[in-house]
Amino acid sequence: MAAIMFVIGLTGSIGMGKTTTAQLFAEKNVPVHDADAIVHLLYEGEAVAVIEAAFPGTTKNYKVDRSALGQRIVGNADALRRLEAIVHPLVRHAETQFLEKALNSGAKVALLDIPLLYETNGDQRVDAVVVVTAPAEVQRARVLERGIDSAQLEALLARQLPDAEKRRRADFVVDTSRGIESARAQVQDILSAVAKMPKRRK
Repeated sequence: MAAIMFVIGLTGSIGMGKTTTAQLFAEKNVPVHDADAIVHLLYEGEAVAVIEAAFPGTTKNYKVDRSALGQRIVGNADALRRLEAIVHPLVRHAETQFLEKALNSGAKVALLDIPLLYETNGDQRVDAVVVVTAPAEVQRARVLERGIDSAQLEALLARQLPDAEKRRRADFVVDTSRGIESARAQVQDILSAVAKMPKRRK
């Protein structure tokens, strides 16, 4: 798999513009794997029974009740670890299938959109990391527009590496605060650069 396809890891905190940036890569015919979307599918399928067994009462109508599950794990590190032990291997399996399909389709570049890329050591599985960023005040305004309050935002950010640290460790940074055309140009620059970069996965 590593022989001919370059794998980019895309990450960034909530409200930074990661979803939009992933769409810009897709516009350039880069296959995109959305880890969050896979989790949503698992919560309506393969993971339901095992999550119900581990956290009784957190599923309803053959789906995981994300609110009930969230209440069960919030502030409980052991519960979070148990959930991750269930979900992460399933997400990794889906990721492997995605990469095989992308490779077989002849893709030269594929993108893994992983919100907690650094926190889960996902950067070890990719050839380059792109961090999506925006100034803190822009991020906060975007998040509050979604109906998430300041306390919820702070709780989310507390589980993640700080934006400055992500940017420091990144191979590339996309600043989404300057509008869509600027972001599109930054994505094109990244694709031009990775075409000349060595692959670093083993």
